[in-house]
Order: sequence, then structure tokens, then C-alpha cells
Amino acid sequence: MSRVGKNEIVIPASVTFTQNGNSLSFKGRLGADSYEVPECVTIEKTSSGIKFAPINDTLPVRTLWGTTQRNVANMVQGLDQGFTVNMELNGVGYRASVAGSKLTMQLGFSHDIVYDVPQGISIKCEKPTSIAITGASKQKVGQIAAVLRSYRKPEPYKGKGVIRQNEFVVRKEGKKK
Repeated sequence: MSRVGKNEIVIPASVTFTQNGNSLSFKGRLGADSYEVPECVTIEKTSSGIKFAPINDTLPVRTLWGTTQRNVANMVQGLDQGFTVNMELNGVGYRASVAGSKLTMQLGFSHDIVYDVPQGISIKCEKPTSIAITGASKQKVGQIAAVLRSYRKPEPYKGKGVIRQNEFVVRKEGKKK
């Protein structure tokens, strides 16, 4: 049985939800979102939130049960508190700045990299070498972090590149004489 799917999702006071068949709609202080629950998972309203249950005990149904629970829980948490990913730029001359809805990064190329920030996501650069990505959707925030990291992945010899905060970069020993 799914250990994740059994957990009840507690809906905070700042988030409201409505159920229309298998569709759940949420509204919070950071926006609104909806989720289409698979037909093999049933929805139960409780006094403090939502609980999900599978219709049978087969493996595909149980996996969708846990996935549905986590997706809805992340949606509720994102609409209530939001998600933040902090990134660091390591390297001589590597820096970033935000102007309006454009993130400009200098990563050692002959040109600057300009990234258009999508709707619902905010990017801040408190220091020239740090980037904070904030938004209500965990998937969107993680995808943007992955795209920014792909512009200059950390290299193993000097550790230069775009890395997530607290990410461990495996370092290699250089050539010996």
C-alpha cells in the first residue's frame, strides 16, 4: 500500500477549493490552479481537508494514488506559501541581474544570456552571484531552475557554473606533472 497516498491533505485557511466531479479547483493568496484527478482514485472530503483512496489494489492504481496525493499537496502548499529555489553562480566574471521580466546572465560566453521570466514566476538577484526563483508551481520553478542550470553546468575541475544552493559538485583532481 502507498504510504504517501494514505496521508490526508490539510487545507489551510488561506486556500479554498471546490470539487466538480473528478476536478479540483484551488484558490489561494498566490493564485488559482486546478487538478484533474484520475478516475481510478476517489476523493473524500474530510473536516480539515481532502483524502484520496484507490478503487482497487492493482499496482498502476496504487502508483497513481500516491502521485495524485503528492501533486495536490504540492499545489495546495504552492498556493499558500509558494516554492523557492536558490541558485549560485560560481566563476570569475559570472553574474546575473534582473530588469523587468528579463534575467540577464553573464556566464563566460561572448554574449549575455537573456531569459524571459514567465508569468507567475518571480526571479530576484540579491547579489550578482545569486538567483532566487519563486513561484506557486513546484514544477515550473524546478523547470526554470533546470533551464538556467543547463546554460552552464558545473564543471568538475574548478566547480565553475550555475549550481543549486547546497548542491554538491563532485570535484576531480587535475593533471599531475
